[in-house]
Amino acid sequence: MAETNAVRPRRYSEPPKFVTGSILRHILVMTGTGAVGLMAIFAGDLANMWFLSRLGDEAIVAAIGYASSILFFTISIGIGLSIAATSLISPAVGAGQMVRARRLSVNVHLGAFVVSLVLGLVVWAAVPWLLRQLGASGRTHTLAASYLNILVPSLPILAVAMSSAAVLRSVGDARRAMNVTLIIAVVNTALDPIFIFMFGLGIEGAALASTIARFAALAVGLDGVIRVHGLMGRPKLRPFVGDIRAMLAIATPAVLTNIATPAANAYVTSAIAVSGDAAVAAWAIIGRIMPVAFGAIYALSGTIGPIIGQNFGARKHARVREAVWQSLLVTAAFTVLAWALLATFAEPLARTFKATGEAAELVILFCRWLAPLFVFMGALFIANAVFNTLGQAHYSTVLNWARATIGTVPFVELGAQLAGSKGVLAGNMAGGIVFGVVAVALCFRLLGELARRDTSSS
Repeated sequence: MAETNAVRPRRYSEPPKFVTGSILRHILVMTGTGAVGLMAIFAGDLANMWFLSRLGDEAIVAAIGYASSILFFTISIGIGLSIAATSLISPAVGAGQMVRARRLSVNVHLGAFVVSLVLGLVVWAAVPWLLRQLGASGRTHTLAASYLNILVPSLPILAVAMSSAAVLRSVGDARRAMNVTLIIAVVNTALDPIFIFMFGLGIEGAALASTIARFAALAVGLDGVIRVHGLMGRPKLRPFVGDIRAMLAIATPAVLTNIATPAANAYVTSAIAVSGDAAVAAWAIIGRIMPVAFGAIYALSGTIGPIIGQNFGARKHARVREAVWQSLLVTAAFTVLAWALLATFAEPLARTFKATGEAAELVILFCRWLAPLFVFMGALFIANAVFNTLGQAHYSTVLNWARATIGTVPFVELGAQLAGSKGVLAGNMAGGIVFGVVAVALCFRLLGELARRDTSSS
């Protein structure tokens, strides 16, 4: 391991990457590479949906819709754990404490594995019950359970891979962090037709392809962390216990924050299930389109953390504030671009997934009229990244759960009463407006308080 730690030592004799140079350039480079990688994951899911839709079985598409709500929950666990990795390691890098960064790296990887293993087993055991709560029944329930029983046990593999990507982003290696997630799409898309059609495994084949893709991501991530950057020390019990406490102090509220969104999506799924499998199938298609269309915004919320963390660790508060403003402007620009594309290709998208009747109407409604409201969700994501990186994750937890409850339930209920399944979609998007605005206001208030506190103590 000593030999591994000696790899490319001169890299860290230079100033941390994000504390100098153009903030906007750092944001665009990190977001661009992050978007490619993150959209690759979602593109893999989209490929699953596209290949399975070729089977011409609406029950399979609906089953993926139900399963997605639970998978979103498990992926949110991995995201929360990777947020903890970024929040701990990027300030250490910014302060030039590379020995500490290496120690934290090995411990956050081990912590991610242990925590995701325990939580993954809980979810796996509860799959049948969770699907029933979402409204799945009969053959649709059976198909969704079969899909999840294969994919959920691989959560620890995905969580460790995501932690590796977070470590790579923390030292500014955007390209290798991108490769961790890019490999998922490449492997998944290549294996889907083989397992689904050639082997005749259908929905189980899609799950197997996704599982193998997660192992590929793990290999790429660990290669970058260990061989390229030497950011993996030898695990020791006492430092691990101390670091896991610090990690859980960030990861617990971060996980709670991230599972708020799948909880809200699960509620929307149960609300839209009243309208039947066609509406659920449309919701599943929208759930695949949205992260691909807005992948840059999802990526931005994940990559802004290292930029803020390094500058905060270097006590450059003006650059931290500038990074937040630039991120919000970039979010608005990406939203407008995505909306233009979705509105233009709304009908072809519906046809691509063989959506007809009510399903097609719902997909087109989202693409043409509801998509621009995602800018408020993007603002909430940016604010959450700031709160998590600066050690104030409880703000994110409160805001996300408020959005998932009082910002979702009454709006969806009212929409359902006024316009059925279309009202459910509209209510879900409208509920995010208030919380996006509030989150940004609180974010800048926090930045001001931290800057004043640092000035008075120096």
